[in-house]
Amino acid sequence: MTHLNKTHSLPTKNQLDSLATQIKTWGKQLGFQQLGITDIDLAVAETRLLNWLAAGHHGTMDYMVRHGTRRSRPAELVTGTLRVISVRMNYLHELPITHAQMQADSIRAFISCYALGRDYHRVLRKRLQRIANQIAAVINPFGYRVFVDSAPVLEKPLAQKAGLGWIGKHTNLIHPRAGSWFFLGEIYTDLELPIDVPMQDHCGRCQACLDCCPTRAIVAPYQLDARRCISYLTIEYRGSIPIELRPLMGNRIYGCDDCQRVCPWNRFAMQTTELDFTTRHQLNTATLIELFAWSEATFLQRTEGSAVRRIGYNQWLRNLAVALGNANHLPECVAALYSRINYSDSLVREHVEWGLNQQHSATMTNSVI
Repeated sequence: MTHLNKTHSLPTKNQLDSLATQIKTWGKQLGFQQLGITDIDLAVAETRLLNWLAAGHHGTMDYMVRHGTRRSRPAELVTGTLRVISVRMNYLHELPITHAQMQADSIRAFISCYALGRDYHRVLRKRLQRIANQIAAVINPFGYRVFVDSAPVLEKPLAQKAGLGWIGKHTNLIHPRAGSWFFLGEIYTDLELPIDVPMQDHCGRCQACLDCCPTRAIVAPYQLDARRCISYLTIEYRGSIPIELRPLMGNRIYGCDDCQRVCPWNRFAMQTTELDFTTRHQLNTATLIELFAWSEATFLQRTEGSAVRRIGYNQWLRNLAVALGNANHLPECVAALYSRINYSDSLVREHVEWGLNQQHSATMTNSVI
């Protein structure tokens, strides 16, 4: 990878204008739905970030504090950065199930749509690297660095400034003609490319995302308390899930798409044509019982090249144990939980025991009724 300590002759303004047009053309040819360019002034986003951290809304994600202002000041992260090339790529390959469908089929495992296919990090990073290579072929070596959710980068504020959408009340990026089912990636560069016009907010009075959040993690418009967010709890958080939140998680075992499913702008969402993002191993129809029965070897084999693997096998079982506890009472659910009652990991055992208590409570309630 070429870094920003490389030197190159400075292109003229006309050359940079022409290059920016070429870069956008290359982006579309490589499968990105949009590419925009912005400067590195993130002062407003930095204030919001610092306030969010001060409120403790980052939970156990200590790296959010550890990186300091490098996240909001691109030139501190990569010396010499003057511009950021921001891209988005659709990942929705089929219509997501509705909340009613999730409730009606409580033993169906729910995995966030973005994680059903191949790990997006690799897909986007390779495409961004190809853009960088094409730029270098035109102007000779230049300073750059590619990012795909892999370093302290404020990708959503950068994307908004680059004209790729606005940050909605649920804190996801929304485009008025594409919804929010897309990935983001960036190229930091020392090329002083012309910048695009930022996208304005179009959420208006809508509060659908706040109203639908199962754990009330969206504590106010544009404010997310990660400590209550199911995506955080099932993916980022490694400890014992707060007991009061467990019943609210339902059958969500990896991430949560509720706030995106109800967003009215997603009626304009476009399905992806990227084969890498199609569902693998029937994860969109798998049951909690069959996934809970996976051995560690099976887990590693079937999550190879998937974003799901990052949580590890024990956390996978922890999440499934909670979901099985929340499922409609069935003998199969109880039997599945009992199969792990003596599991070697104490954290998994704790959640298995909770799940069994939930199932037994449901049995007693039904018998009384």
